Amino acid sequence: MIIDIPEGEEPIPYVWAEMVPEIGTAAAAYSMSVYDHSKLGLREFEAARLRIAQINGCVFCLDWRTEREGEDTVESTFIDAVAEWRTTDAFDERTRLAAEYAERYAEDHHNLDDEFWERMKAQYTQAEIVELSMAIGSWLAFGRLNHVLGLDSVCVIAPH
Repeated sequence: MIIDIPEGEEPIPYVWAEMVPEIGTAAAAYSMSVYDHSKLGLREFEAARLRIAQINGCVFCLDWRTEREGEDTVESTFIDAVAEWRTTDAFDERTRLAAEYAERYAEDHHNLDDEFWERMKAQYTQAEIVELSMAIGSWLAFGRLNHVLGLDSVCVIAPH
């Protein structure tokens, strides 16, 4: 880990809220808003989130599974399907596009061409595209931050 964490402190809350409270508190609110206010379906949400986690290499993000009231988490094999989003038969078109968008957003955003946007607009409303874009941006930035500083490898997720 790059940052020294005092004994007894949880790494992510300490770094985000104690070290840089003016920025970290706002960042945490943005991050939580993505989870608390998303109107996207859980499968497309998790496909995009997990694809970013795979790209970032964030251990914490890879282990996390989003839970929503009244819904089960995605199946245990879902993460493998995300890695194989191009060929998996486990995804509908919206879920496949969410994984594709996440990957292209993170790795090739200069080449999101008209053909891609036509496919996105055929499956997602403009508001959903904006929401997915903001969510992907959050996961890309904060997952990468946690991984780069080594915070992701020391955070423990309670079993579901």
